[in-house]
Amino acid sequence: MKKDTKIKVGISVGDLNGIGAEVILKTFEDSRMLDFCTPVIFASTKVMSFYNKHFKTNIKFQGISDLNKVLDGKINVYNIWKDSISIEFGKEDEEKGKLAIESLQKATTALKNNKIDVLVTAPINKHNVQSKTFNFPGHTDYLAKELGGKSLMFMISENLRVGLLTDHLPVKDVASHITPKLIQDKVQIVYETLKKDFKINKPKIAVLAINPHAGDNGVIGKEDDDVLMPTLQKIKASGKLVFGPYSADSFFGSNNYQNFDAILASYHDQGLIPFKTITFGKGVNFTAGLSKVRTSPDHGTAYEIAGKGIADESSFKEAVFAAIQIYRNRTEYLELSANPLKPQQKSN
Repeated sequence: MKKDTKIKVGISVGDLNGIGAEVILKTFEDSRMLDFCTPVIFASTKVMSFYNKHFKTNIKFQGISDLNKVLDGKINVYNIWKDSISIEFGKEDEEKGKLAIESLQKATTALKNNKIDVLVTAPINKHNVQSKTFNFPGHTDYLAKELGGKSLMFMISENLRVGLLTDHLPVKDVASHITPKLIQDKVQIVYETLKKDFKINKPKIAVLAINPHAGDNGVIGKEDDDVLMPTLQKIKASGKLVFGPYSADSFFGSNNYQNFDAILASYHDQGLIPFKTITFGKGVNFTAGLSKVRTSPDHGTAYEIAGKGIADESSFKEAVFAAIQIYRNRTEYLELSANPLKPQQKSN
């Protein structure tokens, strides 16, 4: 792929009463962003114009009703709603949840049909989006169903990448869900994405223990000795550089994480608390393992500050840049795999 090719970045607008639209507008208020990509926001010019006026961002939109008419150098808004929409910042609203999912579904369809190259999703409220037609814990599970592949929540920043063996699962159910097959599948996804999407030829992966102190030889649970450790030994014997299980309480504080290309945490908070503590505002949620590239910021709807004009767009902007870079890396990897005699470009 040519370096100057504009990547079409599809953007689902998220919860309309949250901070999604604000961070989108603040990101593209910087006109230099259009040098890197062509944004396509799945919403309506009416609602985006309301936000534009409210936040005083002074952005000019290119309204379109046909994705074949996306223009480079413009902030395109693909109109999926015709009616006027009343915005009530900070309020949880089922109707806004339906609109958020409609934006996501339209953007996902466009991604599947190659009308956009990557998808960046603004935050949704996981409670108000639930319905008979959308019964998923969040974006990740929905996109795995729609796009195919085995998905993995992969939190990434410049110096830290954290994946999860289990994600949106009650803590009481974590240990029973961690099986040898799950461990093997998740390690394989991380291994492949590090090679394909991050240009790391020999990835080093650390895995965090399920129990405190890795179970202390069975005193604090046997899952690490009986399930995690033998599975990791088997994976390592196959040639992958996989290490652990490491006791999670000291792993990040000791800076041991800096010795690895990625870390697999056993459950959500075990991985995301240290990740967000270290990188908050700069982290990105990347859904690894899918046939298409999807990223999102590392924060939620932030109802408590919605509409106040104080939301920080840094994470959303990083999500856009990450999607572009991952798309380019993956495209190059696939081209080289298809033509192994072609000289490989050096990583920057």
